[in-house]
Amino acid sequence: MSIILDMETQKLQRYRPRRDFVGMERRRLAAATLFTQGISQAEVARQLSVSRQAVHVWFACWNKRGRRALAAAGRAGRKPRLTPSQLKRVEVILLKGPRANGFDTDLWNLPRIADVITRLTNVRYHSGHVWRVMRQLGWSAQKPQPKARERDEAAISHWKNRTWPAVKKKPAASRLS
Repeated sequence: MSIILDMETQKLQRYRPRRDFVGMERRRLAAATLFTQGISQAEVARQLSVSRQAVHVWFACWNKRGRRALAAAGRAGRKPRLTPSQLKRVEVILLKGPRANGFDTDLWNLPRIADVITRLTNVRYHSGHVWRVMRQLGWSAQKPQPKARERDEAAISHWKNRTWPAVKKKPAASRLS
């Protein structure tokens, strides 16, 4: 499978957060305010439309360390292995095409991209995981349409416009009336 830049996907994927961390923190801090007012955990869960289990965990944290225990903890998950500047450099190099990067065809595939990332940034990715990086850049998988090298477009056009209408089966005259 080859990969090309898909601008629509890029616009949608690049800036859409996976979770609303600000909203989640806002909900926890609202729960802290309700705890301070002496409202029961069950009522807090109802008012904030969250599970009782979540409110129970929030209450325990709030009880031990106060309101700041419910503040956001920062980013979730592992830090990315490539910095934003490295990602930009990788994208610039990929946009130049595979031939400009020393490959003998004009198709990008995941092992080739992994090789380019390693050469450019010294960060090694398994080719199966390169796809995550490509999605982050807004690229999508595309399959090239196979066409014969000997293809004669003029002959194909002539056949479609002249020969095909002559040999195409027509409805029987008896069915038309």
